[in-house]
Amino acid sequence: MSLLVDAALSIDGVDTISKALKLMIQRQERVFQYTFRRSEVFNYNRTKGIPCISPPIPWMHGKDIYESIKRVKFEGLTGNLAFDERGYRKDYRLDVLTVSLNNGPEKIGEWDSNTGLKSVYDEEEDSGDTWNYTRTDYERTVVSIISPPFLYRNNKTDNGRPPTGNDRYEGYCKDLADALARELGLSYRMVIVKDNKYGVELENKSWNGIIGELRRGRADLAVAPLTITAERERVVDFSKPFMNVGISIMIRKPEKQKPGVFSFMEPFTINIWACITIAYVLVSVSIYMASRFSPYEWSTEDLTSGHIYHNQFTLPNAFWFSMGALMLQGSDHVCPRSTAGRIIGGAWWFFVLITISSYTANLAAFLTIERMLTPIDSADALAKQTDIAYGTVEDGSTKSFFKKSKVTTYKNMWNYMSTASPPVFTKSIQEGVERVRNTKGKYAFLLESSNNDFYNNRKPCNTMRVGPNLDLKGFGIATPLNSHLKEAINYVVLKLKEDGTLHKLQQTWWFEKGECGTNPGHRESKKRSLSLSNVSGIFYILISGLVLAIIIGLIEIYYGKRHPPKLVHYSYSRRWQNSRPNLGVTSREHHNGLFVEAMIK
Repeated sequence: MSLLVDAALSIDGVDTISKALKLMIQRQERVFQYTFRRSEVFNYNRTKGIPCISPPIPWMHGKDIYESIKRVKFEGLTGNLAFDERGYRKDYRLDVLTVSLNNGPEKIGEWDSNTGLKSVYDEEEDSGDTWNYTRTDYERTVVSIISPPFLYRNNKTDNGRPPTGNDRYEGYCKDLADALARELGLSYRMVIVKDNKYGVELENKSWNGIIGELRRGRADLAVAPLTITAERERVVDFSKPFMNVGISIMIRKPEKQKPGVFSFMEPFTINIWACITIAYVLVSVSIYMASRFSPYEWSTEDLTSGHIYHNQFTLPNAFWFSMGALMLQGSDHVCPRSTAGRIIGGAWWFFVLITISSYTANLAAFLTIERMLTPIDSADALAKQTDIAYGTVEDGSTKSFFKKSKVTTYKNMWNYMSTASPPVFTKSIQEGVERVRNTKGKYAFLLESSNNDFYNNRKPCNTMRVGPNLDLKGFGIATPLNSHLKEAINYVVLKLKEDGTLHKLQQTWWFEKGECGTNPGHRESKKRSLSLSNVSGIFYILISGLVLAIIIGLIEIYYGKRHPPKLVHYSYSRRWQNSRPNLGVTSREHHNGLFVEAMIK
């Protein structure tokens, strides 16, 4: 329960007077006996009450009460209660707070009645080169954090000599700090944040990490992958973002999908193949029916004994015509002559043209590009599943994003991460990446996209980024509030962005120095090379067709020997005539698809 300062002081004041009066009564039990009589107050037995007259008559017990108060000593609501010989309070402490328009209150020190002011800025640090903040008028202190590729420790030696000064570090932020120093015309000293944290607000309203160092005046600016957030903007100033990033998902690369025997059928789904088959049957039957009833598909020949009527579109020939068109091979001289048949054939050819073109375009991609099936592809999929654990860095803006998010998906993810057992948070980005690599696909790491892209290009090259970014934010250069460097740094950042320096730095440290790249020409030629497993299905179909043809051929030979065909001899009259067949036929003979009609007189 909170209590106002005025109320606490009032309570301690009343308690002090009460204890002082008790001390007087303990020394002399009847000290007030002649003062309070018949519910009246008397002063020196001469006046009733304490009249305000001139000259005033002091109360007879005033001096004794004053001396008794100076002997009171106890622990009250406002701290230690004790008084010196002059009646002033002693042996107490006050918290010193800072308050401004945009932030506070924040404790920055203590004031003791005996030792005076003790500021948090005066705390002595551990000895060492890292935290020697002695500055000259021309040297600035730049604080950063070890986080590849933004900053590495440079372990290279020059003729056996280890690097010194700012040369102890290398990386994107080191190059950016050098560019800032050149443009601003100043020298700097780069130091590493001691607790290896970016900065979050603690329960006592103070800050740790890089933000804390800027707040306590231990650094002039921070050049690091420091995310610009509203919470941090209250306590430090940020420049324009030098890099735009977002929270992304890192998972272990799944095993590459092995090509199936019938991988050549994958460009179309089963539903499309079924529709193509149905269309093939319907078109074949339609052409057959149109040819049966159209007079233009019939041909007649004069014989010495009558007329012969024949139609080339028997049911097997109709299926053969449709198959030839589907395979882009044609079907010899079998071609519709009727208007209805030609309309059906033209529509079928157009259908085949689009279908084959689409199939060919997709077939190249399915046979030449290796595909991987990822278990998740978005934050929604990650939140809904239970097989893969996921987490973030323990202290940083990514954790704060999920903790304060109002989006249902992200709230559910935070509820899981904050209660998961074993814990899913990591102390550093490197620890999170190693956890992804070593858990065989059972852990996903949520981190900034810049770090995600970097570690995906580092050996053993078994991690990957999935899904879109969860948010959009930027990294900025931080300075203490109201720093005179803020506007100059903004100008330099915009200049470096416009002249391409920032883009070049990113390409250098993320991709050119990557460890997972290969020769582009070699990679493309490798994709064009097909293995037997990619096309083995077409060989199975060819072998199956040959075997089926041999079996059917043997059956025809066996049937032909058991039932030899009857040969029919005709005498043609050399006259050809196309006319409608006489539907008043009394007898017909079928032979090889020809209708032979004998005219009965």
